[in-house]
Amino acid sequence: MVGSNRGLKRKHHVTSFDALGLAEPLLRAVADCGYDEPTPIQAEAIPSLLAGEDLLGCAQTGTGKTAAFALPLLQHLSERGGSTRGKRPIRALILSPTRELAAQIGEDIDAYGKYLKLRHHVIFGGVSQRPQEQALSRGLDVLVACPGRLLDLHGQGLVDLSHVTHFVLDEADRMLDMGFIHDIRKVLKVLPDRRQNLLFSATMPDSIASLAATFLHDPIRVEVTPQSTTVERIAQKVMFVEKSDKRRLLANILTTDDVEQAIVFTRTKHGANRLVKQLEQAGVEAAAIHGNKSQNARTRALDAFRDGKLGVLVATDVASRGIDVDGVSHVFNFDLPNEPETYVHRIGRTGRAGRDGTAIAFCDGEEVAYLRDIEKLIGESIDVDSDHAWHPGDLRKSASSAAPPQARRPGGGSGRSRGRGRGRSGRRSRR
Repeated sequence: MVGSNRGLKRKHHVTSFDALGLAEPLLRAVADCGYDEPTPIQAEAIPSLLAGEDLLGCAQTGTGKTAAFALPLLQHLSERGGSTRGKRPIRALILSPTRELAAQIGEDIDAYGKYLKLRHHVIFGGVSQRPQEQALSRGLDVLVACPGRLLDLHGQGLVDLSHVTHFVLDEADRMLDMGFIHDIRKVLKVLPDRRQNLLFSATMPDSIASLAATFLHDPIRVEVTPQSTTVERIAQKVMFVEKSDKRRLLANILTTDDVEQAIVFTRTKHGANRLVKQLEQAGVEAAAIHGNKSQNARTRALDAFRDGKLGVLVATDVASRGIDVDGVSHVFNFDLPNEPETYVHRIGRTGRAGRDGTAIAFCDGEEVAYLRDIEKLIGESIDVDSDHAWHPGDLRKSASSAAPPQARRPGGGSGRSRGRGRGRSGRRSRR
């Protein structure tokens, strides 16, 4: 897409949802949610979306993007009215990469639309499709869906997308990482030509920009990062440790330190399962959440974690989307991610709702290049905690001759365009 300054507007600091042009029922619902001041992406996006413009949003979870697209979407649907007789047609489609994120979006829409007479439902795989069929047969205004189950139901003639006026593609980078690009294109082919389109992505590599260019029409572009106050409340540290000693170090911290609730990130599903077994052998109750777990098992683990009945959740990155729990005191990067943006996303699971949080990264000799990349992205060196029995020395120094980070990634290159932190500021322009 070719950039343009046409339509660029001067930004003003918006301190109230009242100034955004939202209808009274939505303002009431926002107040019930305890929202006082719009986040940067909400202040930048909502007026443009209310005006009917397409939007390309570069924003991570934790920036308030769900409210940024859901509030204007609900307002449009309520203003245009719904069918009071007969089956309601689906007028808004929101695509999500994971079940947990889809469920979270559904909960948010339920909260924001509590004073509106609109119907919504969430559909995804891994569970019986019968309740989903029943909801679809009754008629919906808003459908939140994962691509696989959506196309299955559409292929069975159970989903009619011919009346969609609003389309939201959320977490587009994760969609591509999970191999959903062909499914997305199939969905786009069955949607009406005239509709409002929104795309959100935590990062904006060329592959996402190319996809956006195929269906966004002269979009407003908004770029924001999580509020700096959130990061400032997170105490970050790195512990150098050999790979074989990581599980002992983690069990030691979980049993001796003041850890209220923790999310532990692993690179693989198998690694998550193995770590849970090892922690349980050490007397630490934990549960794994990843794509190979049944939906019922994932829901039980998440509910127990949200309710405070489970102290440790071991997760892969894909499965973690949609985990939004204020009481998380610690995030452990058991395996360092090979993309630094993923690290920022992970640690944002703690330090929420004004609480302090702790993010601890375990780094073995093979992960030093990833650590360097993370520190480059966040603009600072992470403090080293050497006060543990398995400290092998500062691996940064011993690995000074290691291959550059890009050469250590699969495929020999980063393959991604790197965003840099902008604090609370947002950048808004035509694309």
